[in-house]
Amino acid sequence: MTSLPFPFPVVRWQQDHVVLIDQTLLPGRTEFRHCRTIDQLCRAITELAVRGAPAIGVAAGYGMVLSWSLAMAAAGDQEGMRKRFAADRRALAATRPTAVNLFWALDRMDARAHALWTGGEPPAGVLAGLLAEADAILAEDIAMCRGMGRAGQELLPDGATVLTHCNAGGLATGGYGTAVGVVYAAREAGKKITVFADETRPLLQGARLTAWELVDQGIPVTVLCEGAAASALRAGLIDAVITGADRIAANGDTANKIGTYPLAVLARRHEVPFYVAAPASTFDGATTSGAGIPIELRDPDEVRAWCGVPSVPAGADAWNPAFDVTPFELITAYITEHGVVRPPFPPELLGTGGC
Repeated sequence: MTSLPFPFPVVRWQQDHVVLIDQTLLPGRTEFRHCRTIDQLCRAITELAVRGAPAIGVAAGYGMVLSWSLAMAAAGDQEGMRKRFAADRRALAATRPTAVNLFWALDRMDARAHALWTGGEPPAGVLAGLLAEADAILAEDIAMCRGMGRAGQELLPDGATVLTHCNAGGLATGGYGTAVGVVYAAREAGKKITVFADETRPLLQGARLTAWELVDQGIPVTVLCEGAAASALRAGLIDAVITGADRIAANGDTANKIGTYPLAVLARRHEVPFYVAAPASTFDGATTSGAGIPIELRDPDEVRAWCGVPSVPAGADAWNPAFDVTPFELITAYITEHGVVRPPFPPELLGTGGC
């Protein structure tokens, strides 16, 4: 297996385009996808070559840099360049509706662009300013993940076993991780932590991605089917469940990968703490509850086949929601860069997210 530097180089700007780890190929191959057009970047997001709410936000930031760079290369007037920038922003916003970090990053890049335009910056100055802003989003994401990791690891005793769902590690962020970042921080504090990683149907992000990066980092990991989680909890094998989030409403209702809600129910039944780890950019103060969170429905063929091989008989339909919503009552606490919190949330959380 190919090792990568840590924090993982999930999304980066390279000279004149966006480069990202192609997560659809892991764990079998470690390759990078080079996105030289907005269409290529949009496909990378919708195809899950880059995924995880914070990583999508970073990709969106660099996507707006790419948009302005391409507009400059087209040598149009500034009004035409701004129209192209707005169109590219709409295209990126349409890729995945649930992850609020996407809209947060696009809004931030849009505000920076307008400040530069109204400040009289020439096109090259606008490009430099946008690149600096996207770099700041990446650096802040890694710093936020390290901060929430330090806060969250205090909840884990030495020798604890953590159950995770989907991938909320370095691959889902700027490179360090949210839920799995807590595990990394516990290791840095000298604790020995073991992880049980849900397989996470239908695309196996837990088996393919979480297990890959934990093995890469030398952390013991055991993969299990979601259907086995209840038995693991009942047997007393799990000390804490920690997941990431794609959007957290103002009341604490949390959207995350499909299958998170039943884990929270099971954790409550077996009196195991259920934590959500997420940065401030994932909190959406404009959405009052989970009822207002849009849930992405993906291609049914993701359920009906695996690697092109049919797994469901012809004529059978499939329902493929990408996310579910866990009510705040089932969440023990939220691990953030501002510490471990519970509703009502402090203003620095609810004032940051939102679209």
